[in-house]
Amino acid sequence: MVMAQDIFTEPSNVAPDDLANLGPLRRLAGVWQSDKGVDVSPKENGPERRVFRERIRMDAIDPQTNGPQLLYGLRYHSHINTPGEAITLHDQVGYWLWEPATGLIMQSVTIPRGLVLLASGWANPSDTKFSVTATRGDTRYGIHATEFLDEAFRTTSYRCDIAFNDDGSWSYLVQTTLMIKGRDQAFNHFDANTLTLVGTPRPNPLVLKLQDRARA
Repeated sequence: MVMAQDIFTEPSNVAPDDLANLGPLRRLAGVWQSDKGVDVSPKENGPERRVFRERIRMDAIDPQTNGPQLLYGLRYHSHINTPGEAITLHDQVGYWLWEPATGLIMQSVTIPRGLVLLASGWANPSDTKFSVTATRGDTRYGIHATEFLDEAFRTTSYRCDIAFNDDGSWSYLVQTTLMIKGRDQAFNHFDANTLTLVGTPRPNPLVLKLQDRARA
């Protein structure tokens, strides 16, 4: 990445419509659901495989700037539980971000067990597949966790692969490498799912305000 000489001046030609400028992220916008997710996680006596139900909401946000850097994105919330349990199995919030000028994709991940990360990758606007990764110790695209998690279930790497399908659905494979206390071998904790659209995306707040003004 080439750093701009002027790091303060924001772009003056920012298009207000987030959905029209999301590049490869556009097909993630909306509300998605599936009852066929698969999770393989570590347990004391070996790996455990579970089928889960997932609902993901991805909402358009207003364009974001860091000085000259311009980003478009989606704010997401994923909620997961198993068919036989009412309690939440996994809850996750964050942002998917796209920088049109460079093709940079970023995913932020926050889960309520005390873990956060920022993953990155690259894609072209028309790509039907892309990946983002994060690594423990990387000061830019890294992973941070509580003292307990870092000692007992240390996440050393994260990878999320996204693929868009011809029928309008999309699939993901998330792989996290764990070093578990007392064990010599790394564990590949993975989740996979294919989701279908159950709610169409809404415009970002700025576009809604501009539409209201136009009707007034």
